[in-house]
Amino acid sequence: MIKLAFIGTNEGNGHIYSWSAIINGRYNPELLKQCGYPIIYEYLSTQPQTNLGIPDARITHVWTRDRKTAEFVARTCYIKNVLSTPEEAIGKVDAIIITTDIAKDHIFLARPFIEKKIPVFIDKPLVDHEDDLKMFHRWYMEGRPIMSCSSMRYAKEIDIAEISSAGEIEFISAIMSKTWERYGVHAVEGLYVIAGGNIESVLNIGDEKLNLVYIEYKSGLRIIIQVVYNSRIFGRYDIFGEQKTLTIEIRDYFYMFKKQLEEIVKFVKTGKLPFSFLETIEIIKVIIAGIKSRREKRRVFLEEIKLEN
Repeated sequence: MIKLAFIGTNEGNGHIYSWSAIINGRYNPELLKQCGYPIIYEYLSTQPQTNLGIPDARITHVWTRDRKTAEFVARTCYIKNVLSTPEEAIGKVDAIIITTDIAKDHIFLARPFIEKKIPVFIDKPLVDHEDDLKMFHRWYMEGRPIMSCSSMRYAKEIDIAEISSAGEIEFISAIMSKTWERYGVHAVEGLYVIAGGNIESVLNIGDEKLNLVYIEYKSGLRIIIQVVYNSRIFGRYDIFGEQKTLTIEIRDYFYMFKKQLEEIVKFVKTGKLPFSFLETIEIIKVIIAGIKSRREKRRVFLEEIKLEN
């Protein structure tokens, strides 16, 4: 049995509840209704019991800065142990899942486990600052077991779309909600699955609540990502090809979360990443470039973001 610890949470991020319920295979419905994220109960309650649970894996420990939150999560999702500090998990679990999407906290939370060579999965975005990216890249080069991605990588709607039927892709328009710093990575990760990597530059002409991000690939492919704070659309891609136009809208949250969690458990068991960590590096470079472009009001090339001092 793979034992996992969930470390951290933050306002606006309910993964500590939904992911615990999916992995452990059960939850208290009445308590889940009180967690502050009604959408989680909505999509979990529509799933048959047989869809819940990941074989040979359990969340056995949980920590949040506010102990009362951790205790409530534990009661809601049947987690046996509440930690007083993150480091208490060392020696008690097989891997760590950092369940906060506040990027600036990730180095601090991950370091004790990475230095002990304990496998760590880090919620998106891995980082949003160049210096932190250098640190994670160094750990990767040292062979430390680190995985990070957006669940959009596993969206069923992207997986089943017959993208090749559109012919050569000429342009993609994407829409995402919330902020570029926290949710832009969702849009970019989905884009990566659709069109691959080798992104050259990023130009963000928006502001903190309306990011309008123009992306150019080295191949000449052009993309617009619109991250609209109050959007009710969580992930839509309009793909314009030579043959036809396709629209992909993400709706099945349960599927992509469970698939992501299955891949995390497989990573812990085998020590093998399901995709190259260098893909994560490039995706995070796009996020950092988008922040830098918005601040400096210019086009930013990914090659400007160095991985070495």
